[in-house]
Amino acid sequence: MATSRSYRDRCPVARALDVVGERWALLVVRELLFGPQRFSELRRALPGASTNMLTDRLRELESHGVVEHRTLPPPAASTVYQLTERGNKLEGVLDALGGWGASEPEPVGGSVSLGAVLMFLRSLARAHVNPPKGLWTVILEGQPWSIIGRDGTVEISPGALPGADSQLETDPTTLNSLLLDPAGFDSAITHGRAVLHGAEGAPAWLSVAD
Repeated sequence: MATSRSYRDRCPVARALDVVGERWALLVVRELLFGPQRFSELRRALPGASTNMLTDRLRELESHGVVEHRTLPPPAASTVYQLTERGNKLEGVLDALGGWGASEPEPVGGSVSLGAVLMFLRSLARAHVNPPKGLWTVILEGQPWSIIGRDGTVEISPGALPGADSQLETDPTTLNSLLLDPAGFDSAITHGRAVLHGAEGAPAWLSVAD
């Protein structure tokens, strides 16, 4: 059941937490930072959240103008959730929280979602003194993403753009490991945890972890 709890505190921090302070709320925002998602995709990304809990969080975030839903045109004709303009303004908040939380120990057996690893990749790229230039495709959970390096920045957008230097197909957990230790790339290829098309050797964007 949706909550209407409030800190009843006039401080802007407390008022912000009235909107996104409930459990799973900011993780829903994290998963939507890179594009619309179906309810089933959000459930897969947040396995610890029950169906009812996720439904409640989405309803609350919609009521506060953070998230909105729309129906895709045929033949898909399914409902997707996406961030509003107001919701997208939480990107910097999540980036700051991620930087602050990076020093905390990782939970044993913890999961890595698609949104989490894309956010990690982007944060590493933005912190790199000389991020690589180029266009690459990475496929995660069957969904292609374009990694675009130009003008000293690296951005990530949904879909595959033409002219990519290479295409890497893997899973979020393996990609997270490669970002932490790019030296494991050859092993990931050898053991089938990653498949590379269109080039030889690790894609240049993995160097953002250096």
